[in-house]
Amino acid sequence: MDRVLGDKRAIFILLGPALLVYSIIMLVPIFWSLGYTVFDGNPILGFTFNGLGNFAKFFQDPAAWSAIWFTLRYALVLTVLQVGVGFGLSLLYVFWLKRASSAIRTIVFFPVVLPTVAVALLFQRLFEAAPTTGPVNSFLNLIGIPSVDWFGTPDASFWVIILMDLWRSMGFYAVLLYAGLLDIPEELLESARLDGAGGWKLIRTIVLPLSLPVLLSSLIFSINGTLKVFDTVVALTNGGPGNATTPLTLYMFQTSFTYGEYGYGSTIALMLTILCLLFTVFIFRSTRRDLTKG
Repeated sequence: MDRVLGDKRAIFILLGPALLVYSIIMLVPIFWSLGYTVFDGNPILGFTFNGLGNFAKFFQDPAAWSAIWFTLRYALVLTVLQVGVGFGLSLLYVFWLKRASSAIRTIVFFPVVLPTVAVALLFQRLFEAAPTTGPVNSFLNLIGIPSVDWFGTPDASFWVIILMDLWRSMGFYAVLLYAGLLDIPEELLESARLDGAGGWKLIRTIVLPLSLPVLLSSLIFSINGTLKVFDTVVALTNGGPGNATTPLTLYMFQTSFTYGEYGYGSTIALMLTILCLLFTVFIFRSTRRDLTKG
């Protein structure tokens, strides 16, 4: 094996086909899209060179700023909830339910494997106001509160989307963080308990610092996934009411394929890529420290 791995020709033969396929499928479209950012038009009408005009248009576009605001608000709120609820569930699995947690883990994880459209239809029925009253509004009516048009106001629509995505994803982050908690040596936890650490103090001083690497991974998974949200919004609200719940991904899709502005759509995609990169770098830099120091 060492002789094979030390042979550059063998390495090229083994990795060459995979790198070629990866380049064709991933890298070529990326550079192609970057090229579009300095052009106006589409393949049907043709392209005209626009220089930095698309970037100037982006920063002066109210719809783009509205999409950025929704994307950032959605990403930050959902990331905190996904990782926070997931970490809470993982603590419940490890320290309270223990071996009995298998069934609960399976039930909580089940929404992760459901199709997005099916979950969106479920939540549309749950929060329906007209023509029929959904279970949520029926409960509100039962306790004397009038029905709420959950999909007719920006704030209500936003929180329904948050609730739906949290329900769908918390099981994944719970399992991810649960796996990280299992790597903490039981001897270390037992020593801390003998020294008087228990409950919140044990979590704060022992569990949380040792869970930081997997928490970091969860944060990066979550923030990058939520910044690129698309299918959830399309299936549940399609960006409405108006464009109140339109993220950058949906605005990019509409610009490129509905309005045929490939150049401006590629510019939006580039801005979203930069946004994801900035958040990832920020998370890495803000958590880069020596865990052995207090």
